[in-house]
Amino acid sequence: MPSLTRAEAASRSSLLAVSDYHVELDLTSGAETFRSCTTVTFTATREGTETFIEIAPAALHSALLNGKEIAPGDLVDGRLPLRDLAAENELVVVADMAYSTQCEGLHRFEDPADGSIYVYSFVYVDHAPKVFACFDQPDLKAGYTFELTVPEGWTVLGNTPATQETPGRWRLGPSPAQATYLTALAAGPYASFHTRHGEVELGFHCRASQREALAADADEVFEITGQILDACADMFGIGYPFGKLDQAFVPEFSVLSLDHPGCVLLREQYLFSSAVPESERETRAVVLAHGISLMWLAGLVTNRWWDDLWLGQSLADYMAHRLTSEATRFPGPPVTFAARRKGQAYVPDQRPSTHPVCLEGADVRTVQLELDRISYFKGHAVLRQLAAHVGDDALRAGLRIYFSRHTFGSATFTDFIAALSEAAGTDMTGWAETWMRTANVNTLIPELTVRDGRITEAWVRQTAPDSHPILRTHTMDVGLYYDGDRRDVHRVIVAGARTDLPALVGLPMPKLVLLNDGDLAYAKVRFDPASRAALPALLPTLKPINRAMVWCALLLGVHDGSVPAAEHLDLVCGMVAVEPELSILAEVLEQARIDVADRFLPPSGREPAMARVAAALRARLGSTAPGDERQITLFRAVVDFTADISELRGWLNGTGVPEGLTLDTDLAWRVRYRLAVLGGLAEAEIDAAYDAEPGAHAEQAAARCLAARPDRTAKEAAWTAITTDSGLSNYRLWALAEGFWQPEQTELTAPFVERFFTEMPAVAKLHGDLVLDLLLRSFYPRLAAEPETLELARAMLAREDLPPTLARRAGDHTGDLRRVVEARTAVRT
Repeated sequence: MPSLTRAEAASRSSLLAVSDYHVELDLTSGAETFRSCTTVTFTATREGTETFIEIAPAALHSALLNGKEIAPGDLVDGRLPLRDLAAENELVVVADMAYSTQCEGLHRFEDPADGSIYVYSFVYVDHAPKVFACFDQPDLKAGYTFELTVPEGWTVLGNTPATQETPGRWRLGPSPAQATYLTALAAGPYASFHTRHGEVELGFHCRASQREALAADADEVFEITGQILDACADMFGIGYPFGKLDQAFVPEFSVLSLDHPGCVLLREQYLFSSAVPESERETRAVVLAHGISLMWLAGLVTNRWWDDLWLGQSLADYMAHRLTSEATRFPGPPVTFAARRKGQAYVPDQRPSTHPVCLEGADVRTVQLELDRISYFKGHAVLRQLAAHVGDDALRAGLRIYFSRHTFGSATFTDFIAALSEAAGTDMTGWAETWMRTANVNTLIPELTVRDGRITEAWVRQTAPDSHPILRTHTMDVGLYYDGDRRDVHRVIVAGARTDLPALVGLPMPKLVLLNDGDLAYAKVRFDPASRAALPALLPTLKPINRAMVWCALLLGVHDGSVPAAEHLDLVCGMVAVEPELSILAEVLEQARIDVADRFLPPSGREPAMARVAAALRARLGSTAPGDERQITLFRAVVDFTADISELRGWLNGTGVPEGLTLDTDLAWRVRYRLAVLGGLAEAEIDAAYDAEPGAHAEQAAARCLAARPDRTAKEAAWTAITTDSGLSNYRLWALAEGFWQPEQTELTAPFVERFFTEMPAVAKLHGDLVLDLLLRSFYPRLAAEPETLELARAMLAREDLPPTLARRAGDHTGDLRRVVEARTAVRT
């Protein structure tokens, strides 16, 4: 199907006004397809003209426009032409549609635990035509009525309350006017929990086999939902606008959540069936808050075209972290963002495909490719910088103006900036242009001269890469740290290549100069030599938000080659002994293993460095009281860093597990995975573990273990499945890819590196953009950090027949690999 262009959408919206959709779906006709009958009424401003409607059927049976038949053969590339339009029009389209196993349209899943069938819609951005015929663009909003025929005993969920009219026959709607991509459906024998918050009916739902897990946490998720609903109403000045709110944990979900008016779909990753640390419950609260805030930020006010889709997502990520920390029992999301998600913005912002926070794609597919961690996390960081720049009161007032002005309508980024400028009392257009419409990141470096122990001159040097030579204005704090608890913090405005800091002149020279104290700015920060030398002693004494920010800065230094990977891991060993903040502990340990030890550390130094970190972890774990929330995080990290097969085998057999910990299902599979990597787990043991407790999670974990075994036959089997089996579920596909490449197995997997670049262009054609994007994150041979790999990548990327997603993402991962090669070279020289 050709990607809808902005020009086509503008032409169609100038011609049409859509009144409503009536969609009948029959989900009882088999495992491959379902029947879809769409009736859409719409008006045309010019009679006798023509347009098209999108539909991507398995088989088109009939189409009637104002009672006149349209030949099924007229359907070309998902576009059905509509000719000789009247002022008032009715179109009826009947088709069989294919179920999806890759979250593109109506996803169908069979639960291995009990054989139950679940379906849910994934119509985000451009997949609605795989469910029903529609004018698929965000500004042609309309009301929706759905009628579903489903097996008896199923529950049906959607944007509006569902009514069971007869056994197996359900009706939803009509809904308020909404965009096609915001329609939601879920059906199956879901287990459901309900309560009420004020005037809002709340529901949480999950697979029947997961009922106990949701029952254990129902009170918590309902409480968080109510708290965030109240916080959003207070922030935006408008109460929850959709009457009811269902939130459903659905299987094999490709994203963390999809947030439709009245119905949020959530990844089952946040349905906990085993013990988890508080940091994961905090993350779940943030995900819930993200989806709830989008009831206002995408549902109440919808973007006019896809290029403004980033605005709602950036605001939602900012609000999710902020409101969760302000309104729930979890105070730590800003720290977690500084430690984790902000770094996930800095990395893609320096890749070849970097782009402004504002999206600029001329068609839907290009916009979808650019809606990434820059859109979400850099956008969040820039909004945090905006709040520091104009003040929190102005930001809140601007949001209220924006919502009151565009309620239940469509708006643009220009509309948002106009509201913000009105609230701030100054034109914010220039600020927005610099921050939102330019790409890449600045680096800020402190420069000081000292005489007789006092600062005689101080300034901040700002640089930008040659590819994006934009110097921005940064509102931030500079912290000066001395012995003991003494510190001075100064608010500064950094602009241009050099910004003098006269307030620091005459002060005693501190032990540590900390740019971006409090993490208000979006920039890479460096440390002067004295401050860097003081970090091992002073880092544990900083506030959590600053410790998180410093760890992010250090990791970026590893990426840039300015901080040796071995130095970073030495700091990690010290951190392990004293860090109290769970989110920092968890994130830094994950970065240390997956990013620093596995990639940037020269292979010759990896084994002893891993052993040092493992020893530090064992020491901290041994002194941690049973029941301490840090126990699980520390134990998981020991599993990840150890190379001791007997230690791992003992834990799996119940020997030596720290007091207060239970080797539950999740931890047991984690131990098996590490054993599999090290060659200490046979295929028969993996199969037996799955047979003892089958289920969706166990199926994925077993696939990951099978692919991870250091055995040529196992690698060939995993490779064949990944590269040829188009029927694999997306979760099994990703699990096999995650297990395939291992730093302990580079010699074994070396022959597959060239095969990746040779075979991937054909493999890419088996998958949609979203599934392929996530596949490449794991399947790209990022551990083969050699110049020869870069040359293989260059040859593949020079091909003219690459699908856009493969070309873009492989180019990005190759850029990351080049940074590893260069950083290792810098260490050697």
